[in-house]
Amino acid sequence: MSNIVDIVQSQVIASVKQEKHLDMAIQSNSNIIFLLTGNLMTTKKYIDRLEENGKTVFVHVDFIEGLANTRSAIQFIAEVWKPKGIITTKNNLIKYAKEEGLMAIQRVFLIDHNALKKGIEIAHVAKPDAIEVLPGVMPHIIDKLTKLTPLPIIAGGLISEKEEIYSGLEAGALAISSGDPKLWNLNL
Repeated sequence: MSNIVDIVQSQVIASVKQEKHLDMAIQSNSNIIFLLTGNLMTTKKYIDRLEENGKTVFVHVDFIEGLANTRSAIQFIAEVWKPKGIITTKNNLIKYAKEEGLMAIQRVFLIDHNALKKGIEIAHVAKPDAIEVLPGVMPHIIDKLTKLTPLPIIAGGLISEKEEIYSGLEAGALAISSGDPKLWNLNL
């Protein structure tokens, strides 16, 4: 199985939050797409369309309408939808995804130092392929995280300026996820 570091070509990841942004994501320089929209009826269609256009798709299972937080939901995703991987805040789903051969990204909300510490502890137990930290506009925290864990760091949330992307990358993030289509075509 490939390593997430090996599949990142563009260091800007398109986080697609609305169906109307699918075409912009397809036309963007981003090779990795975080899919944060859809339901049981539409998600496979979105994944197939993105993959047919050369994109690598990670489905944020916490945002897909109709999915349960169960092993069978992850089995369904792996066998029927077939994305590259999932994103979730739930460590049990990370474990299930890895068992099903999917890559997994653990999403961690950094609201205080306790959340930072707990997020790292949970990630080291769940063993995701990467950690996505939100909000991503904290370069000094990204730098600190890269010293606390060997896992690749993806920063996201509240990213609205290209300078914030540059700062996050300079602080050691592998990539930056943004829901803002105007940032998806930076040549990084």
